[in-house]
Amino acid sequence: MNSARRNKTPETSLLIGDIGGTNARFAIADPGRPAFSNAVTLQCNDYESADVAIKHYLKSVHAGTPQVICLAAAGPIIDKRVRFTNNHWEIATDELAAEFSIDAVQLLNDFEAIAYSVPFLGEDDCMPIGLPESRPLDADDYMVGIIGPGTGLGAVGLRKHGDLYLPTAGEASHGGFAPETQVQIDILNALRERFDRVSSERLVSGPGLENIYWALMRIHGEKRAHQAPAGIFKAAIDNSDPLAAEAVQMFFEVFGQVAGDLALTLGAEDGIYIAGGIAKRYPDLLKNSRFRSGFENKGRHRSLMERIPTQLILHDEPGLLGAAYCALQLYET
Repeated sequence: MNSARRNKTPETSLLIGDIGGTNARFAIADPGRPAFSNAVTLQCNDYESADVAIKHYLKSVHAGTPQVICLAAAGPIIDKRVRFTNNHWEIATDELAAEFSIDAVQLLNDFEAIAYSVPFLGEDDCMPIGLPESRPLDADDYMVGIIGPGTGLGAVGLRKHGDLYLPTAGEASHGGFAPETQVQIDILNALRERFDRVSSERLVSGPGLENIYWALMRIHGEKRAHQAPAGIFKAAIDNSDPLAAEAVQMFFEVFGQVAGDLALTLGAEDGIYIAGGIAKRYPDLLKNSRFRSGFENKGRHRSLMERIPTQLILHDEPGLLGAAYCALQLYET
């Protein structure tokens, strides 16, 4: 019998986390249902390692040694270990298990954790983007995709088959950018001056928006000071910079194209869920953008794409919600 199940006590502590390049969000999962409490955000640079941060968190919420640890991480999980690109931490399941003297430790890709949250999102946790309106997922069988830009571009699929949830994680965001208009061809040619290879993530991410803005400056023959993503979005919102408005529209249009490619690749006819910090931060820009037209513009498959709903995830912490589900599975095993 797994020790996580054997050692149940009234003080049961199921530790979950969602760790990125800058922040680490920790919480305690509910042992009875996919839910969590006591969420706290820590700065990764303030702690030497993940286990030091975890100990600080557990002490701050007066929790004992956890029976289960389930962490979502912004990076590929290779041999049960993750190395962060923008973070000095390195996490391995066997090392965490030894540090806390437990057996039940799991690492998830951050978008894999978000995928696990989808079945437990309520009506108020999502906002439709364009038509068609969202519809309830089938109780026994469905296929959806989850995609979202932030520092990078995350993408994953989730298949429900009977009682099983089967995530399909990969590196879809690193597929090659496929331009569909003359302006996009010009942007691609400009970006080839900076990068040996132009992936979708080179355009659909925070740094990607900067790349689009830079490329449009080259195309229009303009010279301007560097703009960070927040500045570009702000200038687009207050109509103070036509180039910023063009860059933001192009950003969401290409995002729609990439999301549509993901739907076709996965066969995600039951819907695409939009995650990531950028889309959640600018929902009105997304809703009024060319995202949906880019999504549907798939030639002979346009009629199929027009039937696939796209929704923005509004839940504050979908990664923690998905990690809570996985922690509960470990706990009950």
